[in-house]
Amino acid sequence: MGKILEIRNATKRFGGLVANENVSFDVEEGEIVGVVGPNGAGKTTLFNSISGAHPLTEGSVIFDGKDITKMKPYDICKLGIGRTFQIPQSLNELKVFENVLVGALCKRNDMEEALAHVDEILELCGISDMRDMLASKLNVPQKKRLEIARAMATDPKLLLLDETMAGLTATERKEAVELIHKINKRGVAILTIEHNMDVVMRVSRRVVVLVSGKLLAIGTPEEVTSNPEVISAYLGGGSKKDGE
Repeated sequence: MGKILEIRNATKRFGGLVANENVSFDVEEGEIVGVVGPNGAGKTTLFNSISGAHPLTEGSVIFDGKDITKMKPYDICKLGIGRTFQIPQSLNELKVFENVLVGALCKRNDMEEALAHVDEILELCGISDMRDMLASKLNVPQKKRLEIARAMATDPKLLLLDETMAGLTATERKEAVELIHKINKRGVAILTIEHNMDVVMRVSRRVVVLVSGKLLAIGTPEEVTSNPEVISAYLGGGSKKDGE
């Protein structure tokens, strides 16, 4: 398998604040990689740099062999990177299917074809029965499902999931894990930020650990959770509980 994503010496500064510093790792085609670290570790900043929202100060992002470091978010989306946001960004005045249709039209000009794709994605994400509801009427777990559906509608090769599990019950987390596996079986590589280590262990082939904006460790879930530096920095005293 080839590399779908290559992060090279990613550094992002906001004035005097260094949010990410010399972060380097790869994601293979079809792989699920977890990104963990305490609050303020620079996880979402890294996602923003990959998706083009806040371009890197230094370093580069290579996606599917193409340098996308300076590209605009909509061009990066069209290339095949979909993302969700920690706080769902649904278009609340639109219905659920209309939200997903916006994503489907990213790569489709034919409305009939786009609507058929919407139906497929709603089914995949388990929200077909909500298609005509206003997005503003959804509860938190439903909005998180819609967030994933909107991203999946753009036909991503790589899906960035930003704390999809935060605020979910144990049952809802189990269902979300099942959805992630279903998406991955379609050949979509996934990079997921997650606080809940149990979830990370269950879904990720490898785990990237960020602390204070720097890469602390990368390895299998077993390697990472037995790494003394990781334990002291994140898993031991001071780790945040899910949803905080």
